[in-house]
Amino acid sequence: MRTYVKTLSVAAVAAALSATTMAAPASAAVTIKVERVYSEAVWESMGTQFTCPPNQVLTGRSHYGDENARTTYSCSRILIDDQQVEVHSGDWTSPERESRSDYSAPDNQVVVGRWHQDDENGPTRYRSAALYWQGRQVLLTDGNVSGEYKESSHSWLAAAGKVMTGRTHYGDENGKTWYRFATVTFNG
Repeated sequence: MRTYVKTLSVAAVAAALSATTMAAPASAAVTIKVERVYSEAVWESMGTQFTCPPNQVLTGRSHYGDENARTTYSCSRILIDDQQVEVHSGDWTSPERESRSDYSAPDNQVVVGRWHQDDENGPTRYRSAALYWQGRQVLLTDGNVSGEYKESSHSWLAAAGKVMTGRTHYGDENGKTWYRFATVTFNG
C-alpha cells in the first residue's frame, strides 16, 4: 500500500493557520474617567451666569443659606483612554421660575451651566452640551434622579463615572431640590 504525503510550502501553512486562528478584531474596550478638576462659588441672586470651563461638565452643586448665600459648582473633565472628551456647549434655555423649575438636558447631553437671579420667584436658566470623542458622540445611560435635598443646606456630588443631566426645585430656600444624573458611556 502506498502512502502519499502532500507537502506544503511554509507560506501556505502560515496562511492556512492564519485563516483558522485569527478572528476579526473585536471592538476594543475603552476606559472612561470623570475627574473633578474645578469648583467655583458664585452669588446666584445677582444674576451670575455660571458655565464650567471649556471641555468640562457639571458634576456637583452645593448651597447653604438663602438666595443671598453663595452656590458652589463642581466641574469635571471626561477622559476616554486618557484623551479628553470635547464638550460642545449649546444655548441657554428660556427662563423659568426657580420655585417650580424642572429641567432635563436633551438626550445624551449634560448640564454645563446655570444662571439664576433674585430669590425663588426669579428666573433660572440652564445650558447643556453634547460630548464627543474622536469625532463620535459620547452617550449617557442609566439616567436616574437623586434623593431630595433641602435647598438651603445641601451638597450633591455625582457618583464616579456620572454627570449632571438636570435639576428640579420646588419652593423657596427651604424647599426641595433633586438632581438628574447619568453614566458616561462610549461604544467603541
